[in-house]
Amino acid sequence: MSKQSKLTQAAHVIDMSDIIREGNPTLREVAADVTFPLSDEDIILGEKMMQFLRNSQDPIMAEKLGLRGGVGLAAPQLDISKRIIATLVPNPEDKDGNPPKEAYSLAEVMYNPRVVAHSVQDAALADGEGCLSVDREVPGYVIRHARVTVDYFDKDGNKQRAKFKGYNAIVVQHEIDHTNGIMFYDHINADEPFKQVDGLLIIE
Repeated sequence: MSKQSKLTQAAHVIDMSDIIREGNPTLREVAADVTFPLSDEDIILGEKMMQFLRNSQDPIMAEKLGLRGGVGLAAPQLDISKRIIATLVPNPEDKDGNPPKEAYSLAEVMYNPRVVAHSVQDAALADGEGCLSVDREVPGYVIRHARVTVDYFDKDGNKQRAKFKGYNAIVVQHEIDHTNGIMFYDHINADEPFKQVDGLLIIE
């Protein structure tokens, strides 16, 4: 049985044991495009990746399943070298602690996503980035584009174009990198991890 067939069985719930860690060669491969119409397996995989993110952000489910919280997951992290990513970025509560009108600022499964345009300005998260496939902290600014335009296909095979900025742009670029064999720490200046380039937008 293939890894994907195992993960897409009805009873299987993706957990941390399914996620490969740095050093696994799949994380350094350029993933293959998926073909359309999508197979049932590819559609189910996308749904299960999204369910993992939902579970990881639910304190009860995360504790029950032993999950680290995540806002994005790419198929190569599951040892499946395909261009499939899932992103789930929750909106914060307002200053009075009220829940947001929209629960998520980004909730999408993308097939064959590619960055087709980007800003001149760069950005980085103030606290750096983490990754479900990396079990250690890697300090430093992960230099990315502040804004990106991404082309991708949805599960119905419709081509989409979306623009992302700020934190959402960081998340999408992180996951697309996984489909290109790139790890987040590849973007950190090895000699000066917190070196600020001109015009760098620091996202708190």
